[in-house]
Amino acid sequence: MFFGHITKVIPNRYPKAIQIALNYLKNTDFNSLTAGRYSLNGGSYVQVLDLQTQLKETCLPEAHRKYIDVQYWHSGTERMAVTTDLGDFKIAQEYNAERDILFYETVENEQEIFCCAGNFAVFFPEDIHRSACRTEEISLIRKIVVKVAVRELQEAL
Repeated sequence: MFFGHITKVIPNRYPKAIQIALNYLKNTDFNSLTAGRYSLNGGSYVQVLDLQTQLKETCLPEAHRKYIDVQYWHSGTERMAVTTDLGDFKIAQEYNAERDILFYETVENEQEIFCCAGNFAVFFPEDIHRSACRTEEISLIRKIVVKVAVRELQEAL
């Protein structure tokens, strides 16, 4: 997992496929885009999400297998919980290959990060993450998720 601020992205510090995603996030006017899915390049795509935060207990931890999540907070605040997928947590919903998502019922050793406008986080397939958890109170957030195909990272090696 990587975590940072979009104004402090240092070129060549990230793998090429992640750098392309971060450049897109840094140089796109997300106020002019409506919520939805957009093509990016190769096997990557972008989701512009308008969400309402929730109680942590109602947000299921999730993991992906084919895509890396490059999440960017355009507006609002959110708490994320993150842990490493050790393969032994109880599954709530089996892996859905079409959506590339697996939901866990319970996980252990979660670390929380506070995310606000300008922050970004990169979640790899081994990073379980629990999204849209409220901070102090329920609020609206605009989050952009660039889905980078794992194969794009592997091809760059």
